[in-house]
Amino acid sequence: MSLLQDIFSTLWPPASIVLAALLLAWLANWTAKRSKLGTSGLLYQLFNWLIASFAIIAIVVLLPLSDETQGQVMSLLGVVLTAVIALSATTFVANAIAGVMLQASQPFRPGDYVRVNDQFGRVTRRSLVHTQIQTEWRDLTTLPNLMLVNNPVTVLHRDGTIIFVEISISYDITYLRVEELLLKAGEEAKLREPFVLVHELLDHAVVYRACGFLPEMKNLLSARSNLRKKVLEQMHGNGVEIVSPSFMNQRALDPTEKVIPSKPVLHDVRKPLEATSAPEEKIFDKAEEAASIEELKQKQEEIRQELKQARSQLKTADDESRGTIERNIEMLEKREAWYADLVEQQTSRD
Repeated sequence: MSLLQDIFSTLWPPASIVLAALLLAWLANWTAKRSKLGTSGLLYQLFNWLIASFAIIAIVVLLPLSDETQGQVMSLLGVVLTAVIALSATTFVANAIAGVMLQASQPFRPGDYVRVNDQFGRVTRRSLVHTQIQTEWRDLTTLPNLMLVNNPVTVLHRDGTIIFVEISISYDITYLRVEELLLKAGEEAKLREPFVLVHELLDHAVVYRACGFLPEMKNLLSARSNLRKKVLEQMHGNGVEIVSPSFMNQRALDPTEKVIPSKPVLHDVRKPLEATSAPEEKIFDKAEEAASIEELKQKQEEIRQELKQARSQLKTADDESRGTIERNIEMLEKREAWYADLVEQQTSRD
């Protein structure tokens, strides 16, 4: 009986620590599942890590070990913990420093189109260690900030960009004729100031690049697709064949035969209907919301600066202009409060 009591008194304290740790872990899991972030939240993972660490330390202290053995075990745990923190902190600190650099330089904002290596999409969120973009397939991709600092980042200009399409045309068609048709395609695609470049002279064909300025960045993918459609309409509709190296090498054709649709789109009365809504509205929904919030915050900051200037003017204003400045300040304060409410509503909705 005394032996059982000794075993119980020896094992009960560590067992109680294990039971308490399991209970705390269950409570943390139960709470996390009912929160917005769920079990993927940082606080939940950090809390579980702290529970496990304190439980291991408490078990080592409560076990019937000599002081020398406990010291050795604690030293070993300290070395392991230090090594784990040092190895994991290297990546974290590097990404955090890169995040500070990006915040300071502001190369892009939420809603901007960015391209990094083979990744392309619209920025939805920026944080200290990573940046999230929404790709053209509507998926969310997380990019480490260190990657954005170490690699060239292409940011499409918010006020418009140049879009283009490349086509290969045989040498038997003069470049003047091709340029005429491509310029017409750019105009029908509603691009501003379209222009054509002779991009390359190949063995079998001439590579042309039809370009134009797109002022509205919201529907970038649709604009590129529309430009390609208009180029096909103009080329095939006017009997101009588009060729490529693989096309020539893989198929033996009659030299007099033109490879174009039997009824080109340009002459087809059943023209495709224009899309009622652009696909970008569905593809980049989160990025569009982030861009809207960012624009509202910028408007709010501009009004705050105007308020600051008006209040400084009020201090030195004479009696005649004081009333006008006070009314202007009152109007600006209402606008600032309105933008603040909009930002709060948009943020809470996300």
